[in-house]
Amino acid sequence: MITLYKNARVYTGELPLAEAFAEQDGRFVFVGSAEYADHIKADKTVDLGGAFVCAGFTDSHMHLLGYGMTLSQAPLGEHTGSLSDMLDCLRKQAEEHPPLPGRWLRGRGWNQDYFADESRMPDRYDLDKVSTEYPIAAVRCCGHALAVNSRALELCGITADTPSPAGGRIGMKDGEPDGLFFDDAMKLIYSNIPAPDKAEIREWIEAACRGLNSYGITSVQTDDYSTARAVSPSVIDEAYRELEAEGRLSVRVYEQCNITEPEALEAFIAAGNMTGKGSDMFMTGPLKMLGDGSLGARTAYLSVLYADDPSGRGFPIFTQEKMDEMISIANRNGMQTAVHAIGDACLDMVLDAVEKALKECPREDHRHGIVHCQISRADQLERIAKLGMHVYAQSIFLDYDTRIVRERAGALADTSYSWKTLLDEGVSVSNGSDCPVELPNVMGGIQCAVTRKSLKGGEAYLPEQAFSVKEALDSFTSQAAYAEFKEDRKGRIAPGYLADFTVLAEDPFEAAPEKIKDIEVLGAWLGGKRVK
Repeated sequence: MITLYKNARVYTGELPLAEAFAEQDGRFVFVGSAEYADHIKADKTVDLGGAFVCAGFTDSHMHLLGYGMTLSQAPLGEHTGSLSDMLDCLRKQAEEHPPLPGRWLRGRGWNQDYFADESRMPDRYDLDKVSTEYPIAAVRCCGHALAVNSRALELCGITADTPSPAGGRIGMKDGEPDGLFFDDAMKLIYSNIPAPDKAEIREWIEAACRGLNSYGITSVQTDDYSTARAVSPSVIDEAYRELEAEGRLSVRVYEQCNITEPEALEAFIAAGNMTGKGSDMFMTGPLKMLGDGSLGARTAYLSVLYADDPSGRGFPIFTQEKMDEMISIANRNGMQTAVHAIGDACLDMVLDAVEKALKECPREDHRHGIVHCQISRADQLERIAKLGMHVYAQSIFLDYDTRIVRERAGALADTSYSWKTLLDEGVSVSNGSDCPVELPNVMGGIQCAVTRKSLKGGEAYLPEQAFSVKEALDSFTSQAAYAEFKEDRKGRIAPGYLADFTVLAEDPFEAAPEKIKDIEVLGAWLGGKRVK
């Protein structure tokens, strides 16, 4: 059956805009002018009322499973204006959803930089005011720090004598653990939280997909294996494939495979898991590695001391030798890589590892990537282009980071978040949210990319790095498809491409830059079927 969509402003990936398009069997079969559309013998015609249409949005780096899990927890991101409000949110969650025996009270989204009543992170003593009877874990918005109460410390066996692991740090105060854990130290807590079963994982996936569709998202590139380390990646893959077979998966998934040990990676590959394996609904993507922490938690690994905390410069999660080995294994087996790097010292490590791997085993079209690529130097931007790498940006981070980047990174802020420079150098740059770090708000991400400002306004940060509206749209569509090696079948409205598209109430090319975030998502279609 051919469905014709008329009376629209259709962005095909090129300008000017088209006026109509048609879909058959899940693929676009026509796009063009209203005049030519009149000659299409359609079985069904839909009048879009002059709405704007573009390819379905892709969030090119997020945590779909983590998003679904977070939707069932205390929404601390909505209550982070003060420490007291955050604690009240946890109390309300406990009242409405009392923890079952053996279960934890959990929440995510706090950010101490927004606290009006305190200028510090929450600690065990704060969470003890909520309860000392059951364990509590409250994760910072960035996911690189968490706080627990005294009951949790007791259950996990954390004492003053517990050493901080490599790649992480246990917070201490007056010689005792203060309940704060950073990066790899968080594993000491997570390993004691009961693992979800496959039924719960399926519920999280479906809840996340519904949320993503509401933002016009039809595809994601997602790191899910890190959400629950006690769960085998094969179980998570099975959950996705079951939902696909049942027709209940409403988002296309390209899995960024978070594996932390060389032996595990070798076994993963030996089992037949390779970049590009799977279907258009669920496919194995790159090896995903977490190189360092976050700027907000001051755990991103910088080449200099933090300007607002000269006691440290963050830390790497991996040694250089281990990172080299992991990327080398992936590269020589034809696997793509995507490495989280927020600090410039971490970025040095990633670039060195990729360069070494490509010297050992040259590949012309590897599309190895850097996730975030925030704090950077001019020489590193040149190396990224020279190595032919891809960058997974999160322009929505500018909503918060514009207020901290200069005070945290000092002079490095002058060459950071420089995604436009990378574009101009021929680097492919896709966009995403790192959800649940941020909401998967594509229109907000587009606005931040175009204005280089917080969504609330204020001074533009490095305005010369602003994207055009076209570049911003492409970063969520065609550039994201390129990151998946799928630029020949998705990310554009063109004949033969997958009929994934998003309908907006207004044309972002004509909207005031500061109003792009307010454009309503009217609907989203996946393979020609409406999912929002």
